[in-house]
Amino acid sequence: MSTNRARTRAATSLAATLPMLAGALVLGIPAAHAADSPARDTLAGTRPAWATAKADKGATADSSQVSARVYLAGRDASGLAAYAKAVSDPASPSYGKYLTAAQAQKRYGATAAQVSAVKSWLRSAGLTVTGVTAHYVSVTGEVAAAEKAFGTSLHNYAKGAKTYRAPARTASAPAGLDGAVLTVTGLDNAPHKASHDDQLPGPTGLFKNSGPFSSYYGSKTASTLPDAYGGKIPYAVEGYTGKQLRAAYGAGTRTGKGVRVAITDAYASPTIAYDAQTYAKKHGDAAWKTGQLSQVLPKKYTRTEECDASGWYGEETLDVEAVHAVAPAANVTYVGAASCYDDDLLDSLSKIVDKHLADIVSNSWGDIEANQTPDLAAAYDQVFQFGAVEGIGFYFSSGDNGDEVANTGTKQVDTPANSAWVTAVGGTSLAVGKGDTYLWETGWGTEKATLSADGTSWTNFPGAFTSGAGGGTSATVAEPSYQRGVVPDALAKANNAAGNRVVPDISAIADPNTGFKVGQTQTFPDGTEQYSEYRIGGTSLAAPVIAAVQALAQEARGGKAIGFANPAIYAKYGSKAYHDVTDTPTGKGLAVARVDFVNGYDATDGLTTSVRSLGKDSSLSAVKGYDDVTGVGTPANGYVESYRRK
Repeated sequence: MSTNRARTRAATSLAATLPMLAGALVLGIPAAHAADSPARDTLAGTRPAWATAKADKGATADSSQVSARVYLAGRDASGLAAYAKAVSDPASPSYGKYLTAAQAQKRYGATAAQVSAVKSWLRSAGLTVTGVTAHYVSVTGEVAAAEKAFGTSLHNYAKGAKTYRAPARTASAPAGLDGAVLTVTGLDNAPHKASHDDQLPGPTGLFKNSGPFSSYYGSKTASTLPDAYGGKIPYAVEGYTGKQLRAAYGAGTRTGKGVRVAITDAYASPTIAYDAQTYAKKHGDAAWKTGQLSQVLPKKYTRTEECDASGWYGEETLDVEAVHAVAPAANVTYVGAASCYDDDLLDSLSKIVDKHLADIVSNSWGDIEANQTPDLAAAYDQVFQFGAVEGIGFYFSSGDNGDEVANTGTKQVDTPANSAWVTAVGGTSLAVGKGDTYLWETGWGTEKATLSADGTSWTNFPGAFTSGAGGGTSATVAEPSYQRGVVPDALAKANNAAGNRVVPDISAIADPNTGFKVGQTQTFPDGTEQYSEYRIGGTSLAAPVIAAVQALAQEARGGKAIGFANPAIYAKYGSKAYHDVTDTPTGKGLAVARVDFVNGYDATDGLTTSVRSLGKDSSLSAVKGYDDVTGVGTPANGYVESYRRK
């Protein structure tokens, strides 16, 4: 089990050079269609930052093939953004006046005439239309046809150690389309994909935790191990369960009854129904009722090797079991993507919005901001805005590599958590004591030192940074209005004097050293497949936990959807609704002892003992008030009931 978030894309440091997506994206207005010539409108952001003159390796062959998506702006893009903002703001007269999916499409979606005009334009350039949805027109064809359609030249560029195709200048569309085109993706063929934000093995590789364990925080002291921070430390917990998490985050008697939660990931675990039911039975959670857990899956899967499909099975398992543990009566719909690529993940999100499959959507995946291009950002934000006007809220894990410097060499945030239209969920280390009593939390950030050979000291204590909650200031997304007056200027203006989006918004348990117990079918060394349990973490745990808490809050609200929650979350800032999390809640350093199997499943190859310091999140710090590790904090006893309709 890795404690570092796996990456499937090159971590090229481009954050400083990505173009600033000023108010357009933050307010949900598509990138400006400035006049490129009397007959063309530019599609801003379609030339990636890495397509520089220095990296140019010459024109792409005319006969090379291109597959692209032309995203539709709809009939009133600025109106969509404005209503998404108004309907989500508790101070607005329009708050909570959501539209149905059909109403949203009728008011803001593309018209039949717009779709027809876009198809005619693409075909006239020599491209073949391969599909049409409410959101885009997909096409294939030769490079020469794509160049004709989009008024640009496609060249090959060096990007890291590889070469990819990209527009030599910003793409454009005919002005006669009158702004019908939001953006185009696929003109550059660099991988655009996500990884899952978990601390999980795939089902093909067995993982087990070694003891000793604490059953609750501090219940078993590592009395024979060296001191840390001036005293003895406890062993890591075996893994919290739903009962402990519900107590920590103020669930009370709420169960999420009548609330629909969706989960998106790539692919689908073949044993999810069995695993989820077995886990619930073993830990006293309510049994899953017939139809309470459902899946919406693609007709076929692609890129299974490149995306490590089996590695996503554990992600689905964690997300489903965590939601049910905290909100046991909520209905859960898992929507699996055909691959880990952005196009397929966008399709999964769109299915939820177009069919209004849920009001709350948990998403434990993402990538570094440097790898996101403005065209994809625009496509994602449009889906999130349609969700907002329907009363759907999206919750994204903030990442597991702290400020990303150790992982990429550049300080940056993760995406899509950086979007101003989603709730970014950060992570904590959680201490739940005897009798399920909430003790404290720190920001999640781990430094690890191993036991010396003679067992008398910790080697190079406190050790090196291994993992921590993602957070910081976006380089590309402007500061949203709901963060003003709450997020300190030192954070908001770290990259731009005008202010940028800061991540996260809210947080919950994420540290794998104070983590959650999960149950999953795994392949044992003898080749048999068996259900087994182990402790896990990551902001991929925090996201479904917050989604489940939101389900409890929606129940408290009488079932009325909360929708895009950020304005409401920030409106409660400074109240008793939150635990204000800091890195030193006891006034001194904190750590746990952990013993692991060297081979990951038994003692055949020996054991390794380490000390894991808490609250050491790279350059990020959890302090009093808002911070870039935990946001406004974690839900306290008053949070769920604060949503009750007065």
